Amino acid sequence: MKLAGKVALLLMMAIAVVAVAGDKKAAVAGKMVDSGSFGVYVNGKRVATETFRIEQLPDMSITKSEVKADEAKAVQNSEMVLSTNGDLRRYTWNEVSPGKAQSVIEPQEQILMQHITGGPTEKPIDQQYILPTSTVILDDYFFSQREVLAWRYLGANCRPEPGTSACKLTRTQFGALIPRQRTSLLVNIEYIGRETVNVHGQKRELSRFNLQSEGMDWGLWLDENHRLIRVYIAADATEVVRD
Repeated sequence: MKLAGKVALLLMMAIAVVAVAGDKKAAVAGKMVDSGSFGVYVNGKRVATETFRIEQLPDMSITKSEVKADEAKAVQNSEMVLSTNGDLRRYTWNEVSPGKAQSVIEPQEQILMQHITGGPTEKPIDQQYILPTSTVILDDYFFSQREVLAWRYLGANCRPEPGTSACKLTRTQFGALIPRQRTSLLVNIEYIGRETVNVHGQKRELSRFNLQSEGMDWGLWLDENHRLIRVYIAADATEVVRD
C-alpha cells in the first residue's frame, strides 16, 4: 500500500518520534511526546478515564498512565520504560484502589519475568515468559499503550521506496504480553487508509489502523500528528475517545 505526499511525510516523522533507529543524538532529554486523557464509553455511557503522558529521554521513553473507573471507584496506574529501539526495560502496574496489588515485568536472560504481589495476606508469585525484550506490552485498560504500538508499527514499516517520496505499509505481526491476564499472544496491525470519523460531534479525517488477534478486533484512528484520537471495539460496544 503506497502513501504519497503529506501522509508519507507525516508517517516518516513518527520514526523520529519513537527513535526506532536508535539514534540517541536525535533524542531530546525530557521531551514530551504526547499527553492527555481518553474517555472510555460502553454503550454510549462514560465508564472510565485514562490520563497519560509519554516522554522521550536520550536513552529511553517512559509512558505513564492512570485509569479511573467512574462507578467502581477503581484506580490503576502503570509505567512502561522502553529503550530507544522499542525493547522493554521495565513495566510496572499498580492497583491503587479498591485493593492493593502490583505487577512488575523485567527482562532476565532470554525471558521476561513477572513479579506479582497481591494483598497483604497473599503470597508473591513469579511467572516466567520465554519472550524477547521486543515483546509489546498491551495491558488491559491502558489505551496509550496501543498508541505506542502504532508508532512502533509506523517506524518499523514506513520506509521510502527508492527514487520516490512514498512509503509502503504492510500488515505486520508483533508478539505481545497482557500482564494482567498473564498471557501472551500475536497481534497484527495494518494501515487501512484515511476515513472521516465523528469525534465529539465534529467530523474529522483520520488515519485508520486495524489491530487484530484471536478474539480481538479493534479499530484505531490517529490524527496528522500521530496522536491516537479514537478506538472502537465492536464486540464490547466500547468506544475510546481523546478528551
